[in-house]
Amino acid sequence: MSLYKRRMGAGSAVGLAAILVALMVFGVTTLRADANFTAAAPAPLSVSVLRADYDPDARIAEFFPGLITARRESALGFERAGRIDRINVDVGDRVQAGDLLARLDVRAVEAQIAAADAQTAEAAAQTALASETESRQSQLLERGHISQQRFDEVRTSTRAALARQNAAAAAADALRVQLDLSVITAPFDGVVTARRADEGAIASPGQPLLELAELDSLEVRVGLPQSVAAGYARDDIVAFQVDSQIAPVAARFRASSSVVDRQTRTVTAVFDLEAGQAVAAGQIVRLAVETPIIAEGFWVPTAALAEGRRGLWSIYVLTPQDDAYTLQPRVVETVRIEAERVFVRGAVDDGELLLASGLQRITPGQRVVPAVQESRAQ
Repeated sequence: MSLYKRRMGAGSAVGLAAILVALMVFGVTTLRADANFTAAAPAPLSVSVLRADYDPDARIAEFFPGLITARRESALGFERAGRIDRINVDVGDRVQAGDLLARLDVRAVEAQIAAADAQTAEAAAQTALASETESRQSQLLERGHISQQRFDEVRTSTRAALARQNAAAAAADALRVQLDLSVITAPFDGVVTARRADEGAIASPGQPLLELAELDSLEVRVGLPQSVAAGYARDDIVAFQVDSQIAPVAARFRASSSVVDRQTRTVTAVFDLEAGQAVAAGQIVRLAVETPIIAEGFWVPTAALAEGRRGLWSIYVLTPQDDAYTLQPRVVETVRIEAERVFVRGAVDDGELLLASGLQRITPGQRVVPAVQESRAQ
């Protein structure tokens, strides 16, 4: 019985060994087959492309901010101190040149004028009396009843009386000037833009009380490079962009200061706005000035730029290979960057195909085919 079991155990061991050998042979055969198997290459990726189009007449628009202001603005106040008696206007009121805007309490000045007029009348009476006396003394001098010295004294008294009369009249006139300075009148047609005091307040000399702006005549002041300002002639019409509206506003060039500011290195150019446009004083506008790019290059969309090493930029050029293209990065220099496009120059030939977008889907050397050819970057 034990001999039988030993023979059975030996047979099982031989069978197990045979199975292991068969598995090893199968594995080696499979590995050799895999080594001799070549995987099929992936299909080229469809990408959006554009052509490098060198533009010798490329121009860029530079924007210069300007401020809309009234052609004339005045801060109005009294030239003398006094209590404000009346203010006839408020903010937003339109006035005509010569309209009475405000006045001071003038009762004290009027009383002083009355006193000065009385003094003038008194001096005039004394002058008349002195003149009559001189006339009579002249007759006595001719008859020899008085000396020349006496007559000269009388004539001097007449002249002194006339001088006192003139002084009294001048004092009265000065008080009348004070009366004129006790009112504020509109120096030009305009709109009241500020009111800084009310009736009953004590006004100081020169203290601004009202602000008046000539809103029917608006202008734009812009700081421009001297070379740009020199390119405008009087009455040239230009368009300004206003952020709050789509349509530009038109203005006529009037003049430039011709003096370069030491800080901004610009000259102030003044443009008169055409009437009837929906703009207001205080708004900011922008003047677009096109200048040529002094460099050979071409425009590409910002989506075509890939950031390279050491802060450099590159674009991908499609290089023909068999029935497709491969992507090769080329280092470029950015000359001008705008919101949607970039003007670049580098080792790219005119007319070469460039990857327009989709940088996140590709790798250098990848096989691609053009799917959509975009127009030139605008």
